[in-house]
Amino acid sequence: MEVEAIEAHPWMANSNPGAVKHMLEIVGVGDVEELYEQIPADHRISRPLDLPAGLSSEADLSRHMSDTLGRNQGKSLTFLGGGCWPHYVPAVVDEVVSRTEFLTSIWGTPSSDLGRNQAWFEFCSQLGELLEMDFVGLPLYSYGCAAGHALRMATRLTGRTEVLVPRTLDPERAAVIRSYAGPVEMATHIDLVEVECDWTTGQIDLADLEAKLSDRTAAVYLENPTFLGNFEASGPEAARLARAAGAETVVGVDPISLGVVAPPAEWGADIVVGTMQPLGVHMNCGGGVGGFIATRDEERYAREYPTLCLSACGTTEPGELGFSMTLFEQSSYGSRELGNDWTGNSTYLWAIAGAVYMALMGPRGFEDIGRTILERSHYAAAQIGDIPGASVRFGDGFFKEFVVDFGESGKTVAEINRTLLDEGIFGCIDLSKSMPDLGQCGLFCVTEIHRREDIDQLTSALKGALS
Repeated sequence: MEVEAIEAHPWMANSNPGAVKHMLEIVGVGDVEELYEQIPADHRISRPLDLPAGLSSEADLSRHMSDTLGRNQGKSLTFLGGGCWPHYVPAVVDEVVSRTEFLTSIWGTPSSDLGRNQAWFEFCSQLGELLEMDFVGLPLYSYGCAAGHALRMATRLTGRTEVLVPRTLDPERAAVIRSYAGPVEMATHIDLVEVECDWTTGQIDLADLEAKLSDRTAAVYLENPTFLGNFEASGPEAARLARAAGAETVVGVDPISLGVVAPPAEWGADIVVGTMQPLGVHMNCGGGVGGFIATRDEERYAREYPTLCLSACGTTEPGELGFSMTLFEQSSYGSRELGNDWTGNSTYLWAIAGAVYMALMGPRGFEDIGRTILERSHYAAAQIGDIPGASVRFGDGFFKEFVVDFGESGKTVAEINRTLLDEGIFGCIDLSKSMPDLGQCGLFCVTEIHRREDIDQLTSALKGALS
């Protein structure tokens, strides 16, 4: 068959009318609209998009983008956290992840494994040591994705369909978990039951948890630290209650806290999930920052992983090790829709970043950074708590993030944040809408990057905002 010569468009080759016509003929449709006919009309935009006129050259586009980005506010202080936190990323992390054998490897081909499988294995081993768990899969897209998959693992392990979750979950993470629970029409639907919070302590309400546990409960999900920053002191008792009811205990954790607190495995966690972002991953908007799942090295857990897993074994050369993927057939990569779960987008490059970060820090580094974060966040809480109209909720048992109540100031968190922004400070997460039980409260984040003068600047700006 003779194919008509198609001249490439200078911007997007496939936008050329000849190329479009050729592709439509190949798939057997007459018009591109036929490809979207299954989308309901009320889900599609009916008006033309309000777009600027096309630019005539790449140079004009580059200048336009530079001018647009130049309107962004300059250097600002930020005390925002809530799942994506400002942590320092050592230069060596960026240097290693930008190496071509990691950055540009073609996944899935033997030629692309230029030490990649070994580096991934090292990541899993290091994270397992930090968590005191023996089996760690490759990263998922986010903390929420890891939690969602882990809860589905628990339902397969127990044959039950109900999961208890704390009411104080991060609203965004809770939304992701609800997506993984699936619609009620699906055979694999999970019923999510919220457990109340004791609003005087910020801890899970153990009486409510015990009342809601039943022979339908597949898992109890907890986080330590919680979304509100405080340590879940009720965790061991919650895990005991879950075990007594025949349920799994799934615990979400911020791994950078493990230099100063015991890992969840020590106090009853069966499956541990969490975020990789504090382990050498820059803050970003719109991209996955990585999540992980870890368990004990037991076959019943290993058989339920939806992720790719790494293994090492001896070769024909004495003393030599080979690194490869294992349990591939139970993933969506190996069996598509017949796999344990569909893992979707992945963040495997962050496994390299995490491996470099953990190797660089070592046990002493995690302890040092954990103590630094504790000291600086508690200093900030003490300074803010002395401001008239502001008070710190839930005591001093927190890590990195803490809740400040502005109810007595007569001002809303939104008003306070606007005043702080005028001073070049991104203030706190407004909790008044997502957690109305707390009233006018905000969630502040302080990490190792915040110096004492930064905290003093925030304190001074808050005094002005509340005066």
